[in-house]
Amino acid sequence: MGIKSFQGIRKVVKKEFDAPILVEDYMTRKLVSFSPEQSILEVMELFTKHNISGGPVLDSNGFLVGIISEADCMKTISESRYFNQPILDKRVDNYMTKNVETIGNDISIFDAAGIFHKNNRRRLPVLKDGLLVGQISRKDIVIAALKLSGQNW
Repeated sequence: MGIKSFQGIRKVVKKEFDAPILVEDYMTRKLVSFSPEQSILEVMELFTKHNISGGPVLDSNGFLVGIISEADCMKTISESRYFNQPILDKRVDNYMTKNVETIGNDISIFDAAGIFHKNNRRRLPVLKDGLLVGQISRKDIVIAALKLSGQNW
């Protein structure tokens, strides 16, 4: 004789997922931005003042034209020492990364994590309809994952 189960009919459990998972839910919206005409020295001062390691470079119309980072500043410092020249006259447009990889505001943090892993970037400007609306960093993705860890992915 077979074993009978006395559990009865099991209730179908519908998984509800209400945690936000889009880049726009975790990105930084208040950005410190820079202009191509700014001096590298001024950029370094703003990095330390705002405790950041990089930021977007915007033209006079507010469009993204590049990104400047601590690594770009290190290049400037190294060249200045090598050529024995002051940093004062160095401009952002000569050292910024001009070919900037961006990310859309409506993609999931999981896709963003894949982009970070594949391209080894520390931050990505976030665009909506071609306009800069924020910036997401690797740290933002880690924070999002921690918030979602209680949920089923």
